Amino acid sequence: MTELLDATNRRILEALTEDARIPMTELARKVGLSKTPVALRVRQLEDAGLITGYRAILSPLKLGLTHVTYIEVRVTDTRQKALEAFNAAVRAVPEVEECYMIAGGFDYLLKVRSRDMAHYRQIMAESISSLPHVHATSSHVAMEAVIEQGAITF
Repeated sequence: MTELLDATNRRILEALTEDARIPMTELARKVGLSKTPVALRVRQLEDAGLITGYRAILSPLKLGLTHVTYIEVRVTDTRQKALEAFNAAVRAVPEVEECYMIAGGFDYLLKVRSRDMAHYRQIMAESISSLPHVHATSSHVAMEAVIEQGAITF
């Protein structure tokens, strides 16, 4: 994998991170190659799994989702089947923006976006609390985003 991350491919990844819709001819100009070799390199980066996809990034603030809460979740059962059931169910909750299994004083950390506190309470009551094997939760409301949606830079 490290042989794929030469200086040129790093410049390609940097340019695509800044603008995934950049035309191939413009990308080629930026990295100092012609269009065909750049297209081949991009394909290699995709095939190797370094580029996993392209997507539109929506503004949660413009969509009215200004309330961010981090939720610590403790589960009653940490056997594999129970964890798989929780994982599958939490993926189906659209307001859960991120979910991590944690080693420490709780089992999962969720990032939930909502319109306001009333909407958050509804999500907790109807979705989070009813996830399989949830024993307890602890919520932490974000006051301000200092750094958000960090990108990997090259």
